[in-house]
Amino acid sequence: MTLSIFDLFKIGIGPSSSHTVGPMWAANRFLLELESRKLIEGVGAVEVELYGSLALTGHGHGTDRAIILGLLGETPDKIDPDVVEDMIDTVRNSGVLRLFGRKVIEFRESDHLLFHMERSLPEHPNGIRFVALEPTGKRLHDAVFFSVGGGFVVSEEEVGAGGGEPGRNIELAHPFESAEQLLEIGRDTGLSIAEIVMENEQAWRSEDEVRDGIRDLLAAMESSIRRGCRQDCVLHG
Repeated sequence: MTLSIFDLFKIGIGPSSSHTVGPMWAANRFLLELESRKLIEGVGAVEVELYGSLALTGHGHGTDRAIILGLLGETPDKIDPDVVEDMIDTVRNSGVLRLFGRKVIEFRESDHLLFHMERSLPEHPNGIRFVALEPTGKRLHDAVFFSVGGGFVVSEEEVGAGGGEPGRNIELAHPFESAEQLLEIGRDTGLSIAEIVMENEQAWRSEDEVRDGIRDLLAAMESSIRRGCRQDCVLHG
C-alpha cells in the first residue's frame, strides 16, 4: 500500500484505531450516504449491528460510544474529548439522538445497537451493518462497512471490487516497499529520509500543507499528554 504520514499518524479518539476510530468513521460514511440520497429527514431510527471482533471486545474498546458519537455527526479528529461523556449520557438517558446533529430519532442501545458475539461477516472480522428505518419501520437504506485497522474503513462494495486500499492510485516521487529500498534511494539521490518522505507527501498535498498538518499532529500529541496528566478517572474498559 502507498500510505501518507497522515494515514499512519491520525488524530482520533481513543482507545483503539480499529474498534473506536474506524467505527466512528463508518457511522460518518453512513450519514454521508443518507445525506447524498436526501434521506436524513425521513429517518425514524437507525439500527447498528456489530459482528465478530467488534462485538466481542466492543464495550472495552469503546465501539458503542464511537457509534453513538458518529451517528451524532462527530468525527474522531474533530471531537472535543472533554464533552464526550455529556454527549453519551444525554443519548443514553433520553433514548433519542440528533442524527447528523439535526434530526431527532429514537435510539435505545438495547434495541438499536446489537452485538453479534457469535457471528462474523465473511469478508473481515470487524464488520458493521447500519440500517436506517422510517418511523413506520420500513427500511430506507442500509450499508455494511469493515474497520480494517489503523482507522481505515472500507465498504462492502469496495471489498467486493477488490478496492478500498488507501493511495492505490497515487504515484510517488520515490516509491519503496522496504527499508532496504528506502536506504538505496537515499544513497542514489543524496536525500535524507525526511527529504524523501517530504517529496513523497507532495503527491497528496503541498509542502506548506504537509508542514501545517505535522504541526497539527504535534499539537494534538502535546494536548493529549497534558489532558492525560490532569485527569483523575478510571479508563474505559
